[in-house]
Amino acid sequence: MRFFTRCGLLVLGGLLSGTLSGQVKADGPAVYGYGAVWEVPDATYPTDTNATFRAVIDVMNSPEDPAAVNPWMETAVRFLNMHMRAGVPAAQLEVVLVVHNKATPDLLKTEIYREQFGVDNPNAPLLAALMEAGGRVILCGQSSYSRGVPLSKTLEGVELSLSAMTALIQLQDEGYRLIKF
Repeated sequence: MRFFTRCGLLVLGGLLSGTLSGQVKADGPAVYGYGAVWEVPDATYPTDTNATFRAVIDVMNSPEDPAAVNPWMETAVRFLNMHMRAGVPAAQLEVVLVVHNKATPDLLKTEIYREQFGVDNPNAPLLAALMEAGGRVILCGQSSYSRGVPLSKTLEGVELSLSAMTALIQLQDEGYRLIKF
């Protein structure tokens, strides 16, 4: 019990010291309104601002609250925002969400989402902003069919693959690095 109390105090102390030292969490510049990140001016492992960063994010879960933004999807925006804030040009950032399993309904058009869940799709503005910033969203065809979410019912810009496995393998073969939760 003492260990957890000490760890909790260390975490709380770390959060407070960041806040007290003037550090603030901010969104942008790739997408504003989502994906707030901390600037890390004292990093001892430097970010290679000349590198191209390609990330494929495997999104299979969704929050229990249908009114909540999917935090695993928001990770794609955080990826863009934090790297751009660190000096990596937007042209050197590529991010793809591969969506399947429980996250499949998070891609529904707002009117269809509202019919099913009683609220507007909270992920629609996030995903529109992500795609406008150059991100891609790929839906697993197997999840599409098994969960009754055909491409025609999804948000504009969503792509459909044979499967999440197929898209993940192909993207990794193209040099994308897998981010999985």
